Amino acid sequence: MLLATERYTEQAPEWPKSGRHILAHYDDHSIIVYQAYRRSIGRYAAEHGKFGGDFSYSRMSWVKPNFLWMMYRSGWGTKEDQEVTLGLRLRRAFFDSLLAQAVPSSWDRDMFASEKEWSQAVTRSLVRLQWDPDHDPSGAKLERRAIQLGLRGAALEAFGQRELLEILDLSEFVAEQRSRLTLHTVSALLTPRERIYVPADRSLVVQLGLSTE
Repeated sequence: MLLATERYTEQAPEWPKSGRHILAHYDDHSIIVYQAYRRSIGRYAAEHGKFGGDFSYSRMSWVKPNFLWMMYRSGWGTKEDQEVTLGLRLRRAFFDSLLAQAVPSSWDRDMFASEKEWSQAVTRSLVRLQWDPDHDPSGAKLERRAIQLGLRGAALEAFGQRELLEILDLSEFVAEQRSRLTLHTVSALLTPRERIYVPADRSLVVQLGLSTE
């Protein structure tokens, strides 16, 4: 486990209770996003430092910077074909470029004057943006919204072949924390240290509808 961690009970009070936020593990140069895959895809990526083998570049692939949202989606690594959890380190500049390209998965009247204009933008875009309810470790829905990005075409190829700085197989860590939740209490849970991420280009705060409080 190469990511800094902290007890969930110590981090959670620092996080906003509501609003749209990018909650992530990051430093001055990089940011971690998460994906969960079946073993053949996850192990290939961890061994080769890029995606290949059974991974399909013809489909949209979704990445999530929020660890607990990924755990909710994968059932803490227990759902079929989501047994391998990967932490994928990207340059912040590349991640921000994905944010800049992102088009919402549903019509946002603040971004597009008409549904037709939005639909045309969705057709052209290589990056899809979706805000979903965040979840606590038990899976309970929260008022805070978590972001995920769907990548396809050239954006997915760049992500999977050229832009990955590091791939971390977090499956054992996920299993350990799942056991802690099952056998102990949430007070024993460790999660990657996450803070509110703000893009370097502050115009993206408005574009994405990020909350500032």
